[in-house]
Amino acid sequence: MKDVTQLTEGWSLRHGEELLEARVPGCVHTDLLAAGAIPDPFVARNETDVAWVGRRAWTYVRRLGHDSGHERTDLVFDGLDTAAYLTLAGRPLGTTRNMHRTYRFDVTGRTGELEIRFASAYDEAAAVRAVTGERPNVYPEPFQYIRKMACAFGWDWGPTLVTAGIWRPVRLEHWSTARLAEVRPQVTVAEGTGRVEVRLRVERTERGRDRRLRVTAEAAGVRTEAELTGDETVLSLDVPDPRLWWPRGYGEQPLYDLELTLSDDSGPLDTWHRRIGFRTIELDRSADAHGTGFTLVVNGVRVFARGVNWIPDDAFPSRITPERYRTRLTQAADAGVDLVRVWGGGIYEDEAFYDACDELGLMVWQDFLFACAAYPEEQPLRGEIEAEARDNVVRLMPHPSLVLWNGNNENLWGFRDWDWEGPLAGDSWGEGYYLGLLPRVVAELDPSRPYTAGSPWSGSWDHHPNDPAHGTHHSWEVWNRQDYAEYRASVPRFVAEFGWQAPPALATLRRALPGEVLAPDSPGMLHHQKAEDGNGKLNRGVARHFPLPEDDFDRWHYLTQLVQARAVAAGIEHWRSHWPVCAGTVVWQLNDCWPVTSWAAIDGDGRPKPLYHELRRVYADRLLTLCPDPDGPDPDGLVLAAVNQAATPWRPAVTLRRVDADGTTLAEAVVEPAAQPRSVARIPVPEHLVPDPRTGREFLVADAEEAPRPGGAGSGEGLRALHFPVPDKDFAYPTPRYDVTLEPVPGPGDKVDVVVSAQTLVRDLLLQPDRLGPDAVCDRGRQTLLPGERTRIRVEGCGPVTVDAVEAALFCVDLG
Repeated sequence: MKDVTQLTEGWSLRHGEELLEARVPGCVHTDLLAAGAIPDPFVARNETDVAWVGRRAWTYVRRLGHDSGHERTDLVFDGLDTAAYLTLAGRPLGTTRNMHRTYRFDVTGRTGELEIRFASAYDEAAAVRAVTGERPNVYPEPFQYIRKMACAFGWDWGPTLVTAGIWRPVRLEHWSTARLAEVRPQVTVAEGTGRVEVRLRVERTERGRDRRLRVTAEAAGVRTEAELTGDETVLSLDVPDPRLWWPRGYGEQPLYDLELTLSDDSGPLDTWHRRIGFRTIELDRSADAHGTGFTLVVNGVRVFARGVNWIPDDAFPSRITPERYRTRLTQAADAGVDLVRVWGGGIYEDEAFYDACDELGLMVWQDFLFACAAYPEEQPLRGEIEAEARDNVVRLMPHPSLVLWNGNNENLWGFRDWDWEGPLAGDSWGEGYYLGLLPRVVAELDPSRPYTAGSPWSGSWDHHPNDPAHGTHHSWEVWNRQDYAEYRASVPRFVAEFGWQAPPALATLRRALPGEVLAPDSPGMLHHQKAEDGNGKLNRGVARHFPLPEDDFDRWHYLTQLVQARAVAAGIEHWRSHWPVCAGTVVWQLNDCWPVTSWAAIDGDGRPKPLYHELRRVYADRLLTLCPDPDGPDPDGLVLAAVNQAATPWRPAVTLRRVDADGTTLAEAVVEPAAQPRSVARIPVPEHLVPDPRTGREFLVADAEEAPRPGGAGSGEGLRALHFPVPDKDFAYPTPRYDVTLEPVPGPGDKVDVVVSAQTLVRDLLLQPDRLGPDAVCDRGRQTLLPGERTRIRVEGCGPVTVDAVEAALFCVDLG
């Protein structure tokens, strides 16, 4: 039977004349940081002080010892970052030039010092560029010339920390006769029967060359076996009436163990195990009266995808533990998310990521790793890219959560719109990957899953790549140049990227910028803002609605976080209200890889921003929204949309009130939109209830009965939608007045209820819990209270607090 020895201990990193203790998996930066040789690059402006690390060559060493007695010993690396030359006892072992591949070296009978010399990624990229020629990209860094995590070279939300090292596990595999070299289970369902078709390939030793082998496969109580006389075979298991895997909110996520055993007459030689799920997945790209659709269909049910984009959760991915994956993805599921897009400038994530998605019901849209650049199609890159694609398609295909392969991020769009076409002058730029190589690999290895050439992509060159009427669309004009109300100007078929920036939580800023007097343009704040004109866009976004605060960082911090939450909500509410024409929104982005001002809903220290709580509201199964009705007879007219993504009908009694700024109800009516399962009911708001924008005092409130929160728990509150017809700075807000009381929560844990009772209209009340303690969290984001209303905000992890401290952590719209 195959034996495995993990090689996590005994590694050293050469640093000048020193040998530093090295952690594997890890990277040069984390080893230098542990040794005290560099400062924390996430703190202050230390990032620039450690830039030299990425421009040097580095060497890892370890002694390889005893032989196992097996016929064959392989040294297996799950990930080497990136261009490396390996020797064992001074003799060449091999070379690598791809962070995203696995590597296997025959070391049978060999012992001695294992040395892994990593070239500078910049030097490797320069050598490749010298062969292929120049190609354009969006950043002045050479990431398209090396198969490495592109965002290691910096992004508009990420630091430039160019890593090297043994970033994934390494082991010795000792085996005899034969081993399972590749296993590809294709799982399908038809007419109530699940089928698992397992294609496998074995590798044999010289003595095992002519040996007769047996393979058994078992899943869901069904067992089959086959004999191998060659090196490949196919086994099929038919499973009657399997329980189907569903995205969260649509059903359960049953998983089945699939076990394979390779044997000969002497007994078992090797085993393989994964969990699988039975479900069908289609991508409906049919043409219709609105253009070309892009709708995921799971088990025959059409799904509006409630998505988030995912970037590596740490600039040093080797630090991301299974527990951290689970925490972050559970946060996503708790926010109503059902789809996570793994973005193409990062990595193919660890198995723990996809395991968690399988269990949580989070569909995975997986980019191949190309982003925002023209990629040469010549050698040495082409062969690396095909090997990388094959490695990762085979590795990830058992996961039922994986629903879509995507060729690239924004490269087809870039070719058309970013002045690439002329300078390329016929040079290769990646089209052959996205429209040729990658779909061929997916069709060969994983034919049950859909593939799309890029995001955005209209489906063919017959339409602009980012045409909102065809396929996937990235909506960035609004953040870059417009007010967030402009999200309502169109109804794309599928919004695969859109977002709005905000700074991280105050506790995150204080940790990352110790001792700094915080201001929007203080040195550390500017260093931790990587977007082009990022602060300018933030300030313009605030100034369209509020007077821009001067010399009041706390107010600026609140308003920028508030505008982020409002902006993303405005887009999602509008697009969800137009289902099924629009079939999904994927917010840019869920998470951060370090403390930074960015589009993330959860900051680099794992603290939710107000946007996170807003996602819980707008991604709930049931949503009320008030939208302008540009197609109606009145240019100021409104539509009430009742969005019902639940499996049961919804006929809420919705109370509509036209309200004065002082809280007086000016007009009232009850309407009952009837929303069928997985559908939207849209009804016009009666004319006498539409607030008059000329007064600067009127707004509309829509209230409905209780609806479940994401995950099925009742919220204990009703649904509310609001419409203010004028910008905040033009509305006659009263000076907000409210009372605060604290009520301890009985039972285990450190919890307190903050009860806020409004005396006046209180718009967008927000508690920032980290101001009460760095570990404090609360259960809700912004809320608007009418006079006489109260709300209860549960806070935990804050320790003993006072009313004064809580009042200092509470913010609301206040134009006084």
